[in-house]
Amino acid sequence: MAMAKATITGTGMSDIGRNTHRPAMHHLAEATERALARAGLTLADIDGLCTYPGKADNSPGMSPLGTGEVRGALGLQTRWHCAVPDGPAQMAPIMVAAMAVMTGQARHVLCFRALTESSSQGVGRRASVAGAGKAQIGGWLSWLVPVGAMSAANWAGWMATRYFHEFGMTRDHLGMVATGQRAFALANPAAVMRKPLTLEDYHAARMISDPLGLFDCDVPIDGAAVVIVSAADAAADCRLPPLRIEAMGSALRSSESWDQRPDLTTMGAHDAAADLWARTDFKPGNADVLALYDGFSIFVPLWLEALGFCGHGEAKDFITAGNIGPGGRFPVNTGGGQLSGGRLHGFGLLHEACLQLWGEADGRQVADARTAVCGMGGGFIAGAMLLNRD
Repeated sequence: MAMAKATITGTGMSDIGRNTHRPAMHHLAEATERALARAGLTLADIDGLCTYPGKADNSPGMSPLGTGEVRGALGLQTRWHCAVPDGPAQMAPIMVAAMAVMTGQARHVLCFRALTESSSQGVGRRASVAGAGKAQIGGWLSWLVPVGAMSAANWAGWMATRYFHEFGMTRDHLGMVATGQRAFALANPAAVMRKPLTLEDYHAARMISDPLGLFDCDVPIDGAAVVIVSAADAAADCRLPPLRIEAMGSALRSSESWDQRPDLTTMGAHDAAADLWARTDFKPGNADVLALYDGFSIFVPLWLEALGFCGHGEAKDFITAGNIGPGGRFPVNTGGGQLSGGRLHGFGLLHEACLQLWGEADGRQVADARTAVCGMGGGFIAGAMLLNRD
């Protein structure tokens, strides 16, 4: 059942930071250079280009680069290029690129994500502040803004509140997610948050959208990440062993809504994950490392349940048992995640998972990591991927 025709051959991340005031293209060029070096490729080898969501101005610095200017700046001559604004969102460029190489549209596709959110946004230029920036009020968002729910922190807060009520989870459990990922970040020189975080620090931080506090929210940064997706036969000459895209899942059986799901203790992740496992003989127990979207800490337990690492409502016990932190059986977001590593909308999580499978994660390396499960997105947005190093 395995898909053997699409692989990941290289990843790269720029030097990231807060308020770097470096142009997004500089970040992207740096990430591209590092990804090509890791893959053993040159720009002349790249014949495909893909990104999420394409150039957009609805939130300052959120997506300043489109495929056109990147093609020009890097001097690419592509056979295929695409920007994917909807669907499985953060995972979409990787999934679409895999389909492109499987159908012969390209041999090596450069997938990128570049942001300058930290430098671009302030109190007067933030889409989650009413009247600031260029907040767009349309579609499902038009039902949330009138009740003051401008930010995804509000929407995730609703989900956390319901989940707490149903299953007895507390902020202590989410604190374990945050402190565990901070412990990983301390071993990652590229992470933006490098000071130890205790559970006491977590509880002392200001509330953002009850029950989510400051350390339950990911960190806006400036930076870029690149993932190179290659056809299997084209990957044979690359520098590192190719990582096979064993399976992908992006099913969505509910409406596109954050607040009107029949069960607010689940996400679109549950549909995408079920679709993923239906396409492979691998099981959750085969995983060595997990890359789970942590725009907010509550997403991590929901993804754990969606992917079958524990039952519905059992994530708090799974986390308390030490499974997801340093030394755990299923370490999650070993680079610090977005809560401590910095927000690259999932691309940084995938980059870290690939480093683990290539044995290049230095002081945080998981011994003999060969299989990674990746789940990206929150609310109704979700894409899942299983990577394997033969």
